[in-house]
Amino acid sequence: MLGFTKPIATVATNLVPRRGSWGGANQWASQLARYLHFCGYQVRHDLRHPVDCIVMTHTGLSAGTSFQHGDVAEYRKRHPGVPCIQRINDNDVRKGSDRVDAYLSEANTVADHTVFVSAWLRDYHAARWFDTSRSHSVIEPGADPAVFHPLGNRPPRPGEAFRIVTHHWSPHWLKGFDVYRDIDDAIADGRLKGFELWIIGRWPDELHWKTARTFPPASGHTLAGLLRQCHLYVTASRDEPGAMHPVEGIQCGLPIVLHKETGGSLSQCGAFGVTIESDVVKALESARDQYEVLRARVLAGPPSGDVMCVSYRRLIQSLVAAARGRDLK
Repeated sequence: MLGFTKPIATVATNLVPRRGSWGGANQWASQLARYLHFCGYQVRHDLRHPVDCIVMTHTGLSAGTSFQHGDVAEYRKRHPGVPCIQRINDNDVRKGSDRVDAYLSEANTVADHTVFVSAWLRDYHAARWFDTSRSHSVIEPGADPAVFHPLGNRPPRPGEAFRIVTHHWSPHWLKGFDVYRDIDDAIADGRLKGFELWIIGRWPDELHWKTARTFPPASGHTLAGLLRQCHLYVTASRDEPGAMHPVEGIQCGLPIVLHKETGGSLSQCGAFGVTIESDVVKALESARDQYEVLRARVLAGPPSGDVMCVSYRRLIQSLVAAARGRDLK
């Protein structure tokens, strides 16, 4: 901690930050731990010692978490006043599964406050099990602004192709590869003139690109450097709870073209681009026509990890202050 001899409070989070590309939740965990440390908090990833607040995510869904909601319940038998926040960033419809919603609902029984990564995801779970009269909020994801920023990105020069880019760690077709294939086909057969497509990451084995320039999976500064060489970001991923990949593109200065069924990404990113209704060629051309206006909007107020972290710090501070106030009565 910078200049502090004693932590303001100790926070336990159950997702241990990892280096490399481990998805949006890992970015959240890494940024939050670093920011809380900077603000004078101690961050732990276990419940072996006293803590002032518990923040859990992926509870019951990932072997990579250091404690589960059952551990929280046992801990609070000994320390009943410690507040617990549950961060919810998933659902069954995105995975085509039938267990995620039930796990999240069960874990929620130990939460004093629930954070959803998008309003769309909150409404999804409210239609199934979550009671919106309970304490909750929406805190949208943001990428690390020290890595994902627009400095070095530029508009296309006269006569230069508009570079469209997308990146995915997963090769699942629901990530939007049917639409990316259509873009590739439209460029190849001349229906989409003046555009170039970049694909970063993985894609289905049976998909063979005709014109797209491809790059292996990338993260951090390598990924951001590739994104900043492009002009438009595209995502056709379906039913995203609150994805990080389009946010990374926007933070690098790129207006976005996104599918109308992309779920939480619409509320996160819709103001910065154009929605694909039925014709992806028309949507891309529309984004090019509005490029200057959209890029100005992107540069003026993009999503950001620092905004996300401030929201969590304020929430944690509020819950800990309330708990300590009760203890002092």
